[in-house]
Amino acid sequence: MDLELDRRTALVFGASGGLGRAIAEGLAAEGANVILSGRSAEKLEAVREEIAATARGRISTLVADLGNPEAVAAAIEQVKAGEMPDILVLNGGGPPPGPMASLDPENLAPQFQTMVEAPIRIATALLPHMREKGFGRILVLLSSGVVQPIPNLGLSNTLRLSLVGWAKTLAAEVAADGVTVNGLIPGRIHTDRVDQLDAAAAKRSGKTADEVAAASRATIPMGRYGAPREFADAACFLCSGRAGYITGTSLRVDGGLLRNI
Repeated sequence: MDLELDRRTALVFGASGGLGRAIAEGLAAEGANVILSGRSAEKLEAVREEIAATARGRISTLVADLGNPEAVAAAIEQVKAGEMPDILVLNGGGPPPGPMASLDPENLAPQFQTMVEAPIRIATALLPHMREKGFGRILVLLSSGVVQPIPNLGLSNTLRLSLVGWAKTLAAEVAADGVTVNGLIPGRIHTDRVDQLDAAAAKRSGKTADEVAAASRATIPMGRYGAPREFADAACFLCSGRAGYITGTSLRVDGGLLRNI
């Protein structure tokens, strides 16, 4: 299937590693021009060189710290001065684990800036171009916690649901302009973040990280963690021209982990 991504431009946040990098690699392989964004210029350049070796489109970088409002504003202006993206992948790291009952209120505002305010500001700034062009894809990377709250990830469960409400509302407003807005929900995809969460769970329970991972895999009908490429394949489809009639939804890529209908 031709995903019709040739000559499209994609801006991918959190592209220096994990799921963001996997999506950037997938889009580049399909022929899109990809702008890699993250906090570290050194890491981004290393990823750019690796992806560019096999990419069919141009690969560039954009340094941006989503936790810094001034840096977000500067990044938006830099994007507007260059090649405007048709595709926007909003991906940011999760907050530290912990229960809601013992949440430090001082951590709320900084995490809200990174996880909610910055993505919304960026999307709002780039929307006029997409609507004028008659084509746009906004993809929000979420968490299974928006469907089934994850124990000890209270802040993540709370803030990511804010993006679900925003995305669903926006999708209806821009659908007639050829712009789709969707969420993508990872289950247990094997990234460094999953390893960190397994390690944190091991520390709390007194088990080894391997024991925690084995118990986690046993809850997944497929019996394994997902590969980043499998998640990226779903993302590429939702960002493609072939997904033009899919909007306002959140797709699960979880190996059957979430049992609710």
